[in-house]
Formats: sequence, C-alpha cells, structure tokens
Amino acid sequence: MFAVYVTGTDTGIGKTLASASLLHALRARGLRAAGMKPVASGCARVEGEWRNADALALHRAGEPGIAYADVNPFALEHPLAPELAARDAGVEVALGPILDAHARLAARVDALVVEGVGGWAAPLSASLMQADLVRALRLPVLLVVGLRLGCLNHALLSARAIAADGLHLAGWIGSHVDPAMARVEDNLAMLRARLPAPCWGVLPHAPDGQPQALAAHLRVPTLAA
Repeated sequence: MFAVYVTGTDTGIGKTLASASLLHALRARGLRAAGMKPVASGCARVEGEWRNADALALHRAGEPGIAYADVNPFALEHPLAPELAARDAGVEVALGPILDAHARLAARVDALVVEGVGGWAAPLSASLMQADLVRALRLPVLLVVGLRLGCLNHALLSARAIAADGLHLAGWIGSHVDPAMARVEDNLAMLRARLPAPCWGVLPHAPDGQPQALAAHLRVPTLAA
C-alpha cells in the first residue's frame, strides 16, 4: 500500500494543494486513493457539522464515497493552533479516534495521503506531537517546501527534526508561494543537493490552482507502508 504523511516547512505553504495534487496523481495510476486530515482547526458549519476547507479539498480529491468523519476525525472551530482550538472546543485530540479512522480508510483504498498541521514541530495537543502520530501510523514523511526567501533554512531544519525524531523523509515537493522570489532555480538546486531525499516535483504558483491539473508536475515513486 502507498501511504505518506505530508508536512511542511511552515503553515500556508501549500500542503493541501500538494496533497490533493498527489491524490490525483495516484488516482491517475488507477489506484484507489484517499486523503486524511486527522486534525483541522478553522472550521465552518456545513449541514450542522464542522467542516474544514483543507479537509474538504482532500475529500474531493480522493475516492468517492468516503465519510468526511474518517477524513477529518477532529474538526475544530477556531483557526488556532490545534491545542488551543481543541481547548476552546472542550475536546482532547487523542490517537485512538485517528488510528480508528485511518484503519477504516486503509481497508478501502490502495493509497493514503495524510496531511499534518502547520510545520513539523507544531503540536497536536499538550501531550501529542505529530511525530507521535507518524510513529503510530508507521508512515514515511513527505516535506512540502514553501519556495520563498528563507526556504533553505526552513527545509534543512525540518529535515533534521524529522530525522531526529527517528522518522524517514521519503521526499519533498517544492511549492511556489512567492511569485517574486529571486533565483528560484538556484534555490531549488541547493535544496536538491542538500536535502537527504528526492524531489517529487515542483508546483507552480497557483493560488486558484486545480490539483487535478497540477498532478502532472509530480513524479511519484512507489512507496510501501
């Protein structure tokens, strides 16, 4: 089974667009693929239930007929760090419901793309880091690098942190978040030379981009998890 955990060099650098594009690339191969956003803060009421825009994007990009509650077990109202949003909602983000939802998804599909929150070190709760979740799910990590000034530092620190947590960085995707960034190709060359994992592709600056079209920019290897 293909499965990966998507993290980023920061928040707002295109993790969801990269994850949805990856789902379309996998489905174009004929795989049944589903996305998962275990914890999402910043939700709106839709038909009486909390829904998150990023989780909905993954839901749309994945296999039809998947329950939203399995894609996003913890949908938190306020657009805050998950620990704070969960506190406001009077709930505690815990591994159990996430692992249960993940198992239900894994039983239905050939490929799973699990998107994290913010950057790698962003906590899920007072007692749960993203590294804890990735260990429990036994997933390799895919790093989305926001291409802007400072990306070399953020990418290399993120890669070091993932390795220090004992987890495997399977690859990275460049995401053009600053269309005015100078020397983009030089920065990409330095990232390719220094990051200890292959580049799976570079997504263009596309604030209104359609992930199905952007899937063509990705070169996805075969992963087993």
